[in-house]
Amino acid sequence: MEYSRDRDRDRNSEKEKEFVEKLVKLNRTSKVVKGGRRFSFSALTVVGDRKGKVGWGFGKANDVSEAVRKSMEKAKRNMIQLPIKNGTIPHSVQAKFKASCVLLKPACSGTGIIAGGPVRAIMEAGGISDILSKSLGASCQYNVVKATFECIKHMMSAQKVAKERDRPVAELWG
Repeated sequence: MEYSRDRDRDRNSEKEKEFVEKLVKLNRTSKVVKGGRRFSFSALTVVGDRKGKVGWGFGKANDVSEAVRKSMEKAKRNMIQLPIKNGTIPHSVQAKFKASCVLLKPACSGTGIIAGGPVRAIMEAGGISDILSKSLGASCQYNVVKATFECIKHMMSAQKVAKERDRPVAELWG
């Protein structure tokens, strides 16, 4: 009986480790009440499988671990597909969210991830190994993450472009 429980526990830990989880920002706020200060925490996290799926989440709680757990759950629910071509993105793209603007450019192999903190976390979690990026405008990490996900949503995969043009993928991408 003990053996089967251990085996199930191992399976669950393998299932959890299939995602890369990155904490982008942890914020502490305080509220002054009659008995003193009451602290609450908010966490911004990014989750990815290093194979092209990536998501972000934001959670609030009175405890750090609970805030991080909530944000990880939301990130796993809100995953989207990141198109990857030879370890980089298929084309350059720029998107804006509020005052933050993010520019993503494909890079040749060996370049690495040249990006700021939030964009770097997203690209590493998504499995991108070579990319150039620039964060323009406001540097608020929440808005930079949202602008980066807007970029990802605007990216087109080879299959999508080929279908729209009624051409085979091999003819477009070589």
